[in-house]
Amino acid sequence: MKQIDVFTDGSSLGNPGPGGWCAILRYKNYEKIISGGEDYTTNNKMELMAVIEALKQLKKPCIINLYSDSTYVLKGINEWLENWIKKNFKNVKNKEMWQELYKLKKLHTININWIKGHSGHKENEICDKIAKEEAQKRKN
Repeated sequence: MKQIDVFTDGSSLGNPGPGGWCAILRYKNYEKIISGGEDYTTNNKMELMAVIEALKQLKKPCIINLYSDSTYVLKGINEWLENWIKKNFKNVKNKEMWQELYKLKKLHTININWIKGHSGHKENEICDKIAKEEAQKRKN
């Protein structure tokens, strides 16, 4: 299986408010940056969306080294998801997004890596900047 590095970040101006997300996918020397946003959303939704959209880019099962500063996303994947599945996602915020992430996650092996936000991590800083720009585009 290919080994892919994925760096993600999400942002919202207000919580809720206009939001943006960004992901960097890297395989060997190839790099792809994707981004987007919504007019009215939360930071957690944008953090999740970055991971979901990154996974949607992959055509075959991969080993993914996921880097994020979102403890919500990383704990969700690593600690909470299995319990949520057993309980059929009862009372889970962002239920549909977590269900979509779970379907995508099953195709891959994901290694979770937490990085401290705003600490000078190159890819995290790039994702943060682009996510904020995406949110700013949607600000009225």
